[in-house]
Amino acid sequence: MNEKLQRILPRVQKPARYVGGEYGQMTKDPANVRVRLGLCFPDTYEIAMSNLGIHILYGIFNGMDSVWCERIFAPGADMEAELREAGISLYGLESGQSAGEFDILGFSLGYEMSYTTVLNMLDLMGVPIRASEREGLSPLVIAGGTSCYNPEPVADFFDLFVLGEGEEVGPELVALYDKAKLAGWSKSEFLQAAAQIAGVYVPSLYHVGYNADGTIAAITPEPGAPERVSKRIVQDIDNAYFPAEGLVPSTEIVHDRVALELFRGCIRGCRFCQAGYIYRPVREKSRDTLVEQGKRALAYSGYQEATLLSLSTSDYRDLSGVCDGLLEFCEPRKIGLSLPSLRADNFSIDLMRRVQKVRKSSLTFAPEAGSQRLRDTINKNVTEEALLNSLQVAFSGGWSAVKLYFMLGLPTETDEDVVAIAELAHKILRAWKQHATNKNRGVRLTVSTSCFVPKAHSAFQWEAQVSMEEYSRRVALLKESLTSRAITYNWHEPETSFIEAVLSRGDRRLGPVIEHVWQNGGRLEGWSEHFNLDRWTAAFAATGIDPHCYANRERGEDEILPWAILDTGVDQSYLWQERQAAYAHRLTPDCRDTCTACGVTRLGMGVDCCG
Repeated sequence: MNEKLQRILPRVQKPARYVGGEYGQMTKDPANVRVRLGLCFPDTYEIAMSNLGIHILYGIFNGMDSVWCERIFAPGADMEAELREAGISLYGLESGQSAGEFDILGFSLGYEMSYTTVLNMLDLMGVPIRASEREGLSPLVIAGGTSCYNPEPVADFFDLFVLGEGEEVGPELVALYDKAKLAGWSKSEFLQAAAQIAGVYVPSLYHVGYNADGTIAAITPEPGAPERVSKRIVQDIDNAYFPAEGLVPSTEIVHDRVALELFRGCIRGCRFCQAGYIYRPVREKSRDTLVEQGKRALAYSGYQEATLLSLSTSDYRDLSGVCDGLLEFCEPRKIGLSLPSLRADNFSIDLMRRVQKVRKSSLTFAPEAGSQRLRDTINKNVTEEALLNSLQVAFSGGWSAVKLYFMLGLPTETDEDVVAIAELAHKILRAWKQHATNKNRGVRLTVSTSCFVPKAHSAFQWEAQVSMEEYSRRVALLKESLTSRAITYNWHEPETSFIEAVLSRGDRRLGPVIEHVWQNGGRLEGWSEHFNLDRWTAAFAATGIDPHCYANRERGEDEILPWAILDTGVDQSYLWQERQAAYAHRLTPDCRDTCTACGVTRLGMGVDCCG
C-alpha cells in the first residue's frame, strides 16, 4: 500500500472503504492481461457494493482471460480532501494503481444526481472530463445503467453509452477494444466500429439541431452510424451469470445481505414508472435456479439475510415455492428472508408469516396515490378495499408497523387527492383498532411522499413537473390533514426532485451546467448534506439555461425528444396512447392478463414475452 495512503487512512471515516482485500476479490498479474478495466460507481462504497449489477459485471469481466476488472468508487468528502492534499490519484481497489492508467473506465449511471460525482472522479483520476479532450484510445470512458436511457446531459463527457443489460454487450465491447488496442486503431476508428454493436450509442456520431424556440429540430447520424440504437436484453436469465461466490464486503453496506433477482421487467405498466417500461419484457428465473443460487450465496458469504428482488416481488408466479425452498435452508441457520416490493392486491399473509419466522419486519406498500381516481390515472391497479383487506389480515396476524409510499404532483392531481392520502391513513388506523390482536404494542404508521419526476420512455415523459412551491404547498396540506399522533409523515424536499427533473429530460446543452456545478463543489448530490440548490441556480444563470423549460414545461406529441433515437422496444405511439388513457382515467390490464401490444416483441422474445 502507498505510504502516503497509509498515513491518510487513520484520519478518515470508514477507512475500510478504501483498502480492498475483501473475501472474493479478484487479483491478476498485470503482465498477463491486455485490458485493464475500471468498474466505476459514482457514490460511496456502501452504496456501490449494495448494487447487484456491480457484482454481476465484476464477475463477468474478470472471467475474461485478457481482462482485469477492478472497482473504483467515489471517496467521501474527507477522503477526497486527503487525496488531493497528498497528490494521490483515485485508484483501483484491487491493485492500488491510479485509475487514470486503466484502458477503460466504465461508469454505472443509475441516478441523474450522480453526474457531478462522475466528473469529480475523473478529475481525481487525472483524466480530462470532456471526451473531446481525450484524444487517444485510452482511457476510454463509457457508461451503462438506467440514466443512459437519456444520456444527453452528459454526452460531452462520455465516449459511448451502453443501452440495456450489460451481461452480453459488455464483453462484446471489451473484446472489440482488445482488438483495437492490438491493431493500433485510433479512437475514431474504434468508436465507429463500436457503434455497430447492438446497444452501443456513440454520441459524437450524432448531431443535434435546434429550433428558434429551443426545441430540437433534428438528430442526425453521421454516415455509417445507426438511425436508432436498440437496447440489449438477456433473454435467458436462468443461465445468465449470477455472483453466488462473489465479493463479500469487509465493512457494513446499505443492503448487507444476499440479493436474489426473481425476474426482470414488470407486468403492471404504471404510467409514471420508467423502470416498468424500459426493463420489459418480463423474464423469470425458475424456482430451482433461485433456490440453488440463494443457498450457494448464503453458504459462501455468511450473510444472515436474503432478499428477493424485482420491480414487483409478489408478481412472481411461484413465490411460495421459492420461499419454501429457501426457508428449508434458512430457518435452521436463523437466516432471515425479506420480501420487498409487495402489492396489496396479491399480498399473502400466510407467506409473510412463513418468511418472517426468524425476524418480523414492518410491512411496506406503495399505493402511490390516495384516491381511486388518481390510482386509475396512473394505472396503479390497486384498490383501497384490497389494501385495507390486506392490512386487516396483517393486523390480526400480529403486525403493527406499516409504511406507505405516495407521490405528490402526479398528473391531474387535485387537493382532494392529496387529502385522500390522509383519509386512507386514518382508515388504516381504524382497521388496526378493530383487528389488532395486541393493542398494547401500539401501531406505527409511516406515510412518506416524494415529488413526481417525469422520466424518459414512460407514459408521462411529456408531462410538466409541478413547481417546488406548489409541491411544498401540497406537503403542507397533507401534513395538516394527518391529525393522528400515531402517524409519522416524512416527505422528500422538492429541490433535489426539481434538478432531477431537469436532468432526466435534458439535452446536450446541460453539459456546461453540470460542469459549472462540479467546478463549484458539486459532488455526491444524492446525499442531502451535499446538495445545494444555489449552486445549480448559479450554474443555470452563468450558462444562460432556463431550467423550468426542462422541468416544468409540458411537451407536445410531435416534439422531438432528446432520447428519440434510443429504442427501448416500447413504441412511442403506445406511450402516447397510455398518456391519453391516463387523462380518461382508463385502466390498462397487466401483461399477463392481456397483451397490450406495446411493441416489445420487436426485441425477439416471441409471443409469450410477458410471461
